[in-house]
Formats: sequence, structure tokens, C-alpha cells
Amino acid sequence: MGYNRGMFIDSHCHINFPELAARMPEVLAQMAHNKVTHALCVSVDLPDFPQVLALAHQYPHIYASVGVHPDYEDTPEPSVEQLVELANDPKIIAIGETGLDYFRLQGDLEWQRERFRTHIRASRQCRKPLIIHTRSASEDTLRIMREEGAGTDAGGVAGVMHCFTESLEVARAAIEMGFYISFSGIVTFKSAKELQAVALELPLERILIETDAPYLAPVPYRGKMNEPGFVAHVGEYIAKLKGVPVEQVAQQTTANFFQLFQLQP
Repeated sequence: MGYNRGMFIDSHCHINFPELAARMPEVLAQMAHNKVTHALCVSVDLPDFPQVLALAHQYPHIYASVGVHPDYEDTPEPSVEQLVELANDPKIIAIGETGLDYFRLQGDLEWQRERFRTHIRASRQCRKPLIIHTRSASEDTLRIMREEGAGTDAGGVAGVMHCFTESLEVARAAIEMGFYISFSGIVTFKSAKELQAVALELPLERILIETDAPYLAPVPYRGKMNEPGFVAHVGEYIAKLKGVPVEQVAQQTTANFFQLFQLQP
């Protein structure tokens, strides 16, 4: 079904991943059908970054980021200079995704913390927002953000806590630093009661919506391959949760996206 109730933006997806790249015409058609006007294709490592950038250059409504995900251990390590240089392209609107993940990886993760610091320094230098991934590591994530001056409160730039699954306290701490909180399809899952309570508490002015495609498809597509067009279901769910018109969620999350990433609507 099409959505005639406002326009949505997928603030975080990986449409360069092979399973989506192979279906690009279909993926873009589904976006248009569901009134998803833009998508941000997020970089996870440097070897695949050229594909991410190529997509952004090929399609006017696709943007890109540059960064190395904390889950990728055996991958070229970025330097501040390299990230800043790559971010110089006008279609690169963010640094990341970066952050800490203590859920998937064990052992001495100092390299992960150092990589995170590198991204924050690059963000401060090129004045482009950070896309932060944090899982089972919120305390260290917030500590390093503060130490490195991430966020507008420390003279850095704003950013987003993407695919948010942490507590209300963590969300509020990030918002105080000038960050936005992005909800993925997880918020639509029956089991996500705590996360739904967080979404209910947060002001719409600080919320973004995303798919994290090809992962985490929202209800009613749970368990299937996710794609940017499905972000409309996340927006619908948040509207229902908050008891506000879906147009309001569409309008505000879209405005938030353009404001955060310093873009002209």
C-alpha cells in the first residue's frame, strides 16, 4: 500500500550491501511508492566505501557517510586525515557509523575505543555529524563522547545515536549533548516494550527514523529482508505510540534529518 500521509526519510540504511544492490530499481521503486523521499547509505568500512559514494553520486536522493563500524576488526584502520579528506565530497553528509559494540566482540577492545576517538576527531574537524552505534557499551560510549568533545554542547557537531536500544537515561544524556535518537524497526517488535517506553518519552523534535536495511525489518515484514521503503512503517508505529497524526511524525522527522545533516530541504 502507498502512504499518502506525509513524506519519510530513511536516515540509516546499507543499500550498497549485495542483497539490496542487486535489486536497486525495485528498492528505489518501493521507496517512491511509500513516499520515502531520501535515504542515507551508511559506510561500514573503507574497502566498500567507493560503492557507497557511487550510489550517492548516481541518485540525487541518496546521501552517504564515511566511516568504519566497530564490529569490523580485520579491516583497514582509518586516520583522522583520511576521514576528513573523504568527507570533503558534498554527498558525504556524516562521519560513521562509529562507536562501541561490546555485545558481538570480546577481549581487549581498546582498538575499538581508539577507532571511535578517531571518528569523533574527524567529525569535529570537518564539521559533519557523527552516526553512533552503541551496543552493551553505553557507559564507555558516553564517556568517550564527552572526553573527545562530541556534540554541540562541547563545541563539536551534533549527531545521531542510530538504531537506538539503550535506556531513557542514555537517550537523555545524548540529547543533552545535541544528539538525535533514531529508532529502527525494532521499536515495532512486540518484545520491545522498554524501547517503546523510551520512544514515548522523547520529544519528536529529537527523533529520527531508520531501517538499518537489510536488517531489522519492521512489523509486518519482520524476519524478511528490510529496505528503505519500509521506514514508513516505523514512522506509522511511532505516530500510533505517541497518539499523534502520522503526518506530524513524517514532517518532524524529515525536518530533523535536514537540520541535523545541514541540508536544504
